[in-house]
Amino acid sequence: MEPPRILAVASANAHKLVEIEAILAPLGFAPRGLDAWPDLEDLPETADTFEGNALMKARALFEAKGVLAVADDSGLAVDALGGAPGVHSKRFTPEASAEANNRRLLERLAGIADRRARFVCAVAVAGPGGEATALGTCEGRIALAPRGSGGFGYDPLFLPDETPGWTMAELSAAQKNAISHRGRAFRLLPELLVRCS
Repeated sequence: MEPPRILAVASANAHKLVEIEAILAPLGFAPRGLDAWPDLEDLPETADTFEGNALMKARALFEAKGVLAVADDSGLAVDALGGAPGVHSKRFTPEASAEANNRRLLERLAGIADRRARFVCAVAVAGPGGEATALGTCEGRIALAPRGSGGFGYDPLFLPDETPGWTMAELSAAQKNAISHRGRAFRLLPELLVRCS
């Protein structure tokens, strides 16, 4: 049996790495986060789309370390806010904390009936064989108040259409991976990894 193949993941988010490892482990890859390369400079993410940011980070990581690299950019797009917070989901507030971001989101949606939203994840791979991207989404709506202790970010406010009455933060890890934007995007990775290897 071949040893797992190292895959550089352009993230230092421990929660995200746990989710990615669970998705990729059966594929024979050993994901390594940015903490494996402490000498690496900050990766650029200045594009105005999720796909652009993901590709920018994957490309920079591949060029810096010479190993197959994957990056994602994900966030929340709320219809009533014109797609905001979008690519600014992590830094929706100056504090850039989940609590502050969720509070701001609820403030912006106060009195608004249309609470449709979606989580979006763009995944990009860069390697010796080229570059490729894929997109995963999870449709839902924004709750009136946060619920649940699982997940991270906007999970306590997001009610997926596929689990009526439950926020993303109330789902088990397996339930979340089955329907999440990141789970859907990363399940498209095998084809991307073959194309870019």
